[in-house]
Amino acid sequence: MSELATELGMSKKTLYAYFPSKEALLHEMLADKFGEVEADLSVLSADTQEEFPERLHALLACIRRHTDEIQPAFLRDVAREAPELFEKVRAHRRAIIYRHFSTMLREGKAAGMIRSDVPEKLLIEFLIGAADAVVNPVKLAELGLTVHAAFTEIIIVFLEGAMTEKGRMKL
Repeated sequence: MSELATELGMSKKTLYAYFPSKEALLHEMLADKFGEVEADLSVLSADTQEEFPERLHALLACIRRHTDEIQPAFLRDVAREAPELFEKVRAHRRAIIYRHFSTMLREGKAAGMIRSDVPEKLLIEFLIGAADAVVNPVKLAELGLTVHAAFTEIIIVFLEGAMTEKGRMKL
């Protein structure tokens, strides 16, 4: 907190007036980041002008941009020092996947680019399961991946299995 107060040009006492603890500061920072991610994804989900491949690319680019900011050490520290907050992060990630990928999968099925023989809910559960299994501090360290790289690989494997031949050719 001392370093942060100095960097912000304020006293530690002033910083503590706004954030009574490191956890409170972290909670507020994450809430702000989640709001930013949700706002960006909501804009993309609401834009129905583009065709499915372009919309999917935009959604994935948005997620990549946001995950690029997350360093493995940050995740490790949050999981270790504030496990309840880490669980909130996981719950929020799940909610984002449900909300935004469900929409994309429905549109992809309608466009003939996502397999119709696999239920949408099952595809979503696969995606959430992969994210939960890989995008955690222990597994990221074991695999030597950043959050960005892990998410990118999950999406590639997921889409190659979920897409029809037509869909793979369009991407």
